[in-house]
Amino acid sequence: MKKTLLILFCIIYNTTGYIYSKNKIDSLLKVLDKTISERPTYMKEKIQRIDSFKLKLNNSLSLDKIFRINEDIIAEYESFACDSAIAYIDKNIKIAEKLDNKEFLSQSKLKLSFVLSLSGSFTQALEELNSIEYKELPTHLKSMYCWTYIRYYENLIKYTDDPQYEKKYQIEKMHYRDTVMSFLGKGTDMYVKEEAFKFQDEGRYDEARQILSDIFSKQELRTHNYAMSAMSLALVYKYLKNSELEEMYLILAAITDTQLAVKENEALLALAINLYNKGDVNRAYNYIRAALDDANFYNSRFRNTMIARVQPIIEDTYLNKIEQQKRNLKAYAVIISLFVIVLAIALFFIYKQVKIVSRARKNLKAMNEKLASINHKLDEANLIKEKYIGYFMNQCGVYIDKLDDYRKNVNRKIKAGQIDELYNMTASNRSLEKDVEELYITFDKAFFKIYPNFVEEFNTLLKKEERYKLEKEQLNTELRIFALIRLGITDVNQIAVFLRYSIQTIYNYKSKVKGKAIIDSEYFEEEVKKIEVFSIKDNSI
Repeated sequence: MKKTLLILFCIIYNTTGYIYSKNKIDSLLKVLDKTISERPTYMKEKIQRIDSFKLKLNNSLSLDKIFRINEDIIAEYESFACDSAIAYIDKNIKIAEKLDNKEFLSQSKLKLSFVLSLSGSFTQALEELNSIEYKELPTHLKSMYCWTYIRYYENLIKYTDDPQYEKKYQIEKMHYRDTVMSFLGKGTDMYVKEEAFKFQDEGRYDEARQILSDIFSKQELRTHNYAMSAMSLALVYKYLKNSELEEMYLILAAITDTQLAVKENEALLALAINLYNKGDVNRAYNYIRAALDDANFYNSRFRNTMIARVQPIIEDTYLNKIEQQKRNLKAYAVIISLFVIVLAIALFFIYKQVKIVSRARKNLKAMNEKLASINHKLDEANLIKEKYIGYFMNQCGVYIDKLDDYRKNVNRKIKAGQIDELYNMTASNRSLEKDVEELYITFDKAFFKIYPNFVEEFNTLLKKEERYKLEKEQLNTELRIFALIRLGITDVNQIAVFLRYSIQTIYNYKSKVKGKAIIDSEYFEEEVKKIEVFSIKDNSI
C-alpha cells in the first residue's frame, strides 16, 4: 500500500511540475514574441547610446582620450555591427601606431581578430593573431590573447561542422584554456568560469552546471553577461538532455540579446532549431527569420552559414504546413459552402413557415381585437339597455297613471256636463310641456349614469373658449343631440321627433357644435362615439 501511494505521489508531483514548467516556458515565449516585435525600439536605443559616445569625440582631445572613447564605441559595435566595429578598431590601430604604444596596438589587434572570427573571416582573424608577439605581451593581454584563440576555435568548430577537424580544434582550444587559467588566480570569478567550461569540454556536465548556475544567479538582468550565462547553461542542459531547462535558458538569452540589440545572436538561432525539433514550426520559422535579419545586419558570414544549414529545412516544413493549411481551408470552405446552402434552404422554408404563422397570428390578433370590440359594444349595449329599460319602464308606469287620471277627470267632466271646463283644460299645452321637461330630465339622469364623464370628454374635442359649463347631470339641447348619437341613434328624424324639433334645426345644431371643434368636422361624430361608458364591471345604478 505504501509503495502504491509513493508511486502515485511521484506521478502527481511530476505531472504538476511538468504543467508548471510548460506554463512558464509558454509565458517566456510570449515575452520573446513581444520583444522581437519591439526590435526597432531596442535598435533605436542602441544607436542613441552609440551616438552619445560619438558626441564626446572632438579634435581638441588627446589621442589617448580618443582611443579610450573609441574603445567604448567598439564595445557597443562588437555584437551590433561588424563593419563599424572593424572601422573603429582600425582607427585605434592608427592611433596606437602614432603613439607608438605597443600595448594599445596589441589590444586593438586582438579585438580585430575577435570581431573577424565573429564575422566568419577566420583567415584574416588568424593573420592578426599571428602578427602579435605573444611573449612580449603583458599578462592581462596574454589572457586576452588566449581568450581570443578560444573564441576563434569555438566559432571555427561551429563553422566547419566537421568531426574530422573538430577534435583537432578542441585540443587547441583546451590548450589555450589551460594557459589562460594559469594566468588567473585560482578561485577568482574568471578562473571558476573557465573551470566550468573546462568541465563541460571534459564531459563533466553536472560539475559545470553547478558552477554556471551559481554564476548565472549573480548576473544582473538585461546585461550581456546575463545573456552569456543563460546561453552557457542552456548548452550544459543540452548535454544533460534536459530539454525543458535548455529551452528556458535559450529563451532568457534570446530575450536579453534582443533587448540589448545584440545582432550576433546565437541564442535565437539555437532556439529556432530547438522549437523546430519539438514541432513548433511557426515559431521556429519566425525566429530563424529574425536570426537571419540579425546576421545580415551584423554582416556575419559565419552566422549566415550556420543559418543556411537549417533555414531551408525549417522554411520548407513551414511552407508545407501552410500549403496543408490552405488545402484544409479549401476543404473546410467547400464543407461550409454546402452547409450554408443547406442552411439557406432550411432558412427559406423556415421563413415561409414563419410568414404563414405570422400572418395567422396577425389575422388571429385582428379577429381577437374585433371580437373584443364587439364584446365591448355588446357589454355597452347591454348596459345601456339594462339601465334605460329600468328608467323608461318606470317612466311608462308614471305616464300610464297620468293618462288614467286624465281619462277619469275627462269622464267626470263629461258626466257633469262641464264642457267649458273640459275645453279649457284641453286647450292649454302647459301640462304637455311639463311632461316633456320631465322626460328630458329623466333622460339626462339616465345618460349620466352610463356616461358620467361625457361632458368633460366632449369638451376635449372643442376649443377651450367654446367648451360647455353645465349644471351637474343636466344637458342642453346641443349636448343632448350628441348624447343620442353616442347611444347609437344617428337617424336625424328620430332625434328630431325625440327632441321635438324640425330636422333642419337638428342639422343647424350639429353644424354649430362642429364649428367649435378642434378636429375635422368629418371625424367629429366618430370621436364622440368613442367616449367611454363608466366601468362595465360596476353596473350599479
